[in-house]
Amino acid sequence: MKKATILILTFFLFVECSTVPITGRKRINIVSDSQVLPASFAQYNTFLKENKVSDNRKMSNQIKEVGKNISAAVDRFMRANNMVAEANSYKWEFNLIEDKTVNAWCMPGGKVVFYTGIMPICANDNGIAAVMGHEVAHAFAKHGQERMSHGQLQQIGGLAVALGTSGKDEQSRQIWNTAFGIGSGLGMLKFSRVHEQEADRLGLVFMIMAGYDGTEAAEVWVRMSKRSGKNSQPEILSTHPSNESRIQDLRTYLPTARKYAAQFNAKGNAGINK
Repeated sequence: MKKATILILTFFLFVECSTVPITGRKRINIVSDSQVLPASFAQYNTFLKENKVSDNRKMSNQIKEVGKNISAAVDRFMRANNMVAEANSYKWEFNLIEDKTVNAWCMPGGKVVFYTGIMPICANDNGIAAVMGHEVAHAFAKHGQERMSHGQLQQIGGLAVALGTSGKDEQSRQIWNTAFGIGSGLGMLKFSRVHEQEADRLGLVFMIMAGYDGTEAAEVWVRMSKRSGKNSQPEILSTHPSNESRIQDLRTYLPTARKYAAQFNAKGNAGINK
C-alpha cells in the first residue's frame, strides 16, 4: 500500500481547509466557484424552461418576499465579515414551481426553487423562512462545492486502493474494493447529514436575522414528521437526519441562533463569528 499512501499524502499537501462562518466547521473544497457557478446558473435557467412556474400570485409573492429578506440578511452578513467577493458572486433568484412534490432547493450561487407541494408544510411566512433559510444556507456554506470535492477525493481513494492492491490476488483485491466501497459510501452519507444539520442551524440564524420567528423552524419538521409517518429509513442509511433529530436539534440550537442574530443586529451588522 506504499504507493497509495504516497499518492494520498502528496495530494493533501496541496489541499487547504477553510472554515464555515458561524458554525466553525472545517471543510475541504477543491472545486472553485468559477468552476461551479456558470454551470449552476445555466442549469437553473434550463430547469425553469422545462418546468411550470406557478401562476399562484399570492404564494409566488410570498416566496419572493421571504427570499429577498433572507438573502438580504445573508448578504449583510457576508459583507460585514470580509466576504465581499463572495457576496458579489451570488445571483439571488426565487421561483415557485407547480409540482406536488414536497421539496425545495438552492443551487450554488443563490438560485432557489420551492415546489407548491411544500407550501402546506410551510403553512405561513415563518415556515417559508425556515425552509428558505435552510436552502440558502446550503449555498452560503458551499455544500454543493464540498460534495463535489469529496466525490473527487473518493475517486482518488479508489485509485489508491487499486494501486495498493495491484500485486495481490483477486480475492484480496475484491475484499479491499468492497470494504472501500461500503466505507466510503457510508462516509459520504454522513457528510450529507452533517451538511443538513449545518444548513438547519445556519438557516435558523439567517431567518432570525431577517426578522422571522425561529421557533417555527422546528414546527416545520413536526408537520413534516406527521406527514411522513413511520416510512423513513434508518438515519445511518439516509442522506438526511431523522425528523426527530432535526426537531430536537433545532429546538436546542434556537437560543444560540438568537444570540448570533441579536449580536449581529445590535452591532449594526458588525462582523461576528464563532
